[in-house]
Amino acid sequence: MRYYLDPFGCVKNQVDAETMMDLLNNAQWSGVEDPGEADLIIINSCGFIERAKQESINAVLGYRKTYPDKKIILAGCLAQRYAQELAESLPEADLLFGNRDVSKIIEAVSAVSDRLLIPAGSENSAVSGKRPLLSLPGSAYIKISEGCNNHCTFCAIPRIRGPLVSRQLSDILTECRELLERGIQELCLIGQDLGSYLTDHSAESGLPELLEALSKREEQFWVRLLYIHPDNFPLKILDIIRRDPRFLPYFDLPFQHGSQRVLRAMNRQGTAASYLGLLDRIREVLPDAVLRSTFLTGFPGETAEDFEQLLDFQDKAHLDWAGCFAYSREEDTPAYAMKPRIPKTLGLKRKQYIEERQRTITEKQMERFIGRDFDVLVEERVVNEEGLYLGRLFCHAPEVDGSAVIRSDRPLRAGAIVRGSVFALAGFDLEVRVNS
Repeated sequence: MRYYLDPFGCVKNQVDAETMMDLLNNAQWSGVEDPGEADLIIINSCGFIERAKQESINAVLGYRKTYPDKKIILAGCLAQRYAQELAESLPEADLLFGNRDVSKIIEAVSAVSDRLLIPAGSENSAVSGKRPLLSLPGSAYIKISEGCNNHCTFCAIPRIRGPLVSRQLSDILTECRELLERGIQELCLIGQDLGSYLTDHSAESGLPELLEALSKREEQFWVRLLYIHPDNFPLKILDIIRRDPRFLPYFDLPFQHGSQRVLRAMNRQGTAASYLGLLDRIREVLPDAVLRSTFLTGFPGETAEDFEQLLDFQDKAHLDWAGCFAYSREEDTPAYAMKPRIPKTLGLKRKQYIEERQRTITEKQMERFIGRDFDVLVEERVVNEEGLYLGRLFCHAPEVDGSAVIRSDRPLRAGAIVRGSVFALAGFDLEVRVNS
């Protein structure tokens, strides 16, 4: 039997997709790259915001129209969040498969006539370092926890993925070992909030313990930390990262806003001052630290004064990278009923203004790398361009930041780490010449 898997959403969804592929392959299924050749089509959906939800639904409708006789499974966040509603309103999907326990995918593909398979628990034991990878060469994502206990009022993640469930440290270390043995160079640790790791079992974050355990390995590799809630940042990790250069001084801290009134409405505990203090502390210990964040505009009740406070925070933070989203009103979240509602057009206008200002800030921040030597992870050769490659420095997270444009007089292998000199800036991208 042959399957085709169409992945949507974030990198946490990507790990779920990779795990499903691994389980199917071990059960004698064969993955194909053309849905027309498949017996089964799996859409691993996103259910976070309205646009993402519609994209996943459109995928189901499109596949059903093109392949009326094939079996189609709608898996992932959307299926988990709206199982009963979609069972009635989306007959184009033969089965809805939730994401709380992707190890049941074999049970799902054997039961497509039953319409629903929505596991209740959160099971991470099926994740293997030997699974197929959908990431770019040399890099892999390791999910260290599932779910979230932060309960931001705008976020549906706790409803979709449930409360925080941390993986056992030994399971994570085994997965990392298996990935390194395959030649993976960059281990990207992910979760809804890395800082909350193991706080479902202890009062303190287990992230420092995890990093200490990884630091005992002798291979050369990168460890990248993605998504740490700024209210839960474990300061102990700074000294660990300072001591071991394999831990990249890159931090993704979703601050969301700069107005204390809006932050409180979001159920955030910090303030603009405390968040700026955190940035100062990180830069004090790690002067080369690269900092990314996310902002949210158009949250219910956001006034012009609140927005000005956000702009002031953006100016003072000097972030290397920042994304921005306009508020999406999501059912079953506390913010859904909050008033006054901000017109979507105003939220989008504020989002665009934030993004325009950030371009100038980011270009200025990237200038500090010019004239310096760094390790570079090679990802791909530019087609029809001799000696030209694309890759990333430590300041670039996969797929969300800029890139390194690499020039080399010798052939480079995708997935390898090479040493190079940054000699110019092209917009957000850094131009690098490989050292001979």
